[in-house]
Amino acid sequence: MSNLNEIKTWLEGRLPALLAENEVPGAAVAVYAGGEVVDLAGGVLSKATGVEATADSLFQIGSITKVWTTTLVMQLVDEGLVELDEPVRTYLPEFVISDESAAKVITVRQLLSHQAGFEGDIFTDTGMGDDCVEKYVATLSDVDQLFAPGEMFSYNNAGFCVLGRMVEVLRGKPYDSCLREHLFTPLALTHAANGANEAILFRAAVGHIRPEPDAAPVPAPVWSLVRSNAPAGSSLAMRPRDLLAFAQLHLHSGTAADGTQVLSAASVKAMQERQVEVPDLGLMGNAWGLGWELFDWDGGPVIGHDGGTIGQSAFLRVVPEQNIAVALLTNGGDTFAVYTEIFGHVLRELAGIAMPALPTPPAEQLPFDAARFLGTYSCEVGDLTVSQDDEGRLWLQTLPKGAVAELVGESERVELLYLRENTLIPAKPDRGVHLPNVFLGDDGTGRALYLHAGRAIRRASPA
Repeated sequence: MSNLNEIKTWLEGRLPALLAENEVPGAAVAVYAGGEVVDLAGGVLSKATGVEATADSLFQIGSITKVWTTTLVMQLVDEGLVELDEPVRTYLPEFVISDESAAKVITVRQLLSHQAGFEGDIFTDTGMGDDCVEKYVATLSDVDQLFAPGEMFSYNNAGFCVLGRMVEVLRGKPYDSCLREHLFTPLALTHAANGANEAILFRAAVGHIRPEPDAAPVPAPVWSLVRSNAPAGSSLAMRPRDLLAFAQLHLHSGTAADGTQVLSAASVKAMQERQVEVPDLGLMGNAWGLGWELFDWDGGPVIGHDGGTIGQSAFLRVVPEQNIAVALLTNGGDTFAVYTEIFGHVLRELAGIAMPALPTPPAEQLPFDAARFLGTYSCEVGDLTVSQDDEGRLWLQTLPKGAVAELVGESERVELLYLRENTLIPAKPDRGVHLPNVFLGDDGTGRALYLHAGRAIRRASPA
């Protein structure tokens, strides 16, 4: 197998062309193996300024933050302050959603593994004050319950904001302060920032979005999502090397580089244990642990998480049994294509791991009954309508709502192809990959109750 120097040589030779091929303005990569780290960067931090990306540049890590929030929660478990199977209300009596029967039984474990069942994509702006997470949780009182707690997996940003508030209450300080005191400091991180006010002290990347589906990426109009969503991943930024310092905590039984026990070995192990199966969605893990995605790859096991904010995408994969971790941070373009090539090569060469091929549209369409799929599926951030034209072709139209609509506008209409039972796949790739939509449940008439694309989006009306 290759060594780290060979990996770095390959990255140096391949990264510039890979970014250009996929219209990615800039990226930074770090690889850890056997106690050593190599890192490098390419491209620019912003197409508006032309400032060069370096290995010390800060990129947003997005929802990888959820693993950090989970680690904060598990520190509380280590201290005997939290029990995973206790209702959240035990520690956060003010937690209220529209379904009172669900609110009083949802457990900490269910939040950590995305099994709580309530609407999760809530991005309410409650200001920039230290009380923004507290105010955010108070806005969840009218949020719908989509399914019974523990019934299945549905990715839930709001649930991690609730967990962040629980950490605040038990620690008696704002989430950002908890993150800095209990993780940044003991891990000796030097290039990590809670939001724009801290990130501006470093060489920081700006996200890039496509103003139209086929247009070149341009700098995003805002730097980050709202601060109220910080525990879910709205604004945490760092260089890849610092992200790998966090990964090493989970490779080394909870100890920092200087030997400090930051998290117990038992909690590290518990976070990596299978909690719930995930529909076959291509890019996501096969299952979820506590915070971590779990990937059933040949040569594994592999754990990790991805993150996406306004024009920035982040990828982290960790191989616990081989003491290997890889981080890729990017700021726009077809980032998934960059991820698949870099991680496919590095994990194969360093760890003998074969990343499975991502789903692709079938070469030929087999006959199928479209009636199960047709209709509108609705959530807080958008309406997704599956329709059929006179030729029998299926189309997905997404109509963004609320704050998301202001940022991304109306999406294009995308043709859907039949992939397998209960699964449709876009004919056109998104950021370099074709991500399936899985249709689950039954509304009582033979039609799917949910369109699952990581989130279980409930049927609103027939076509």
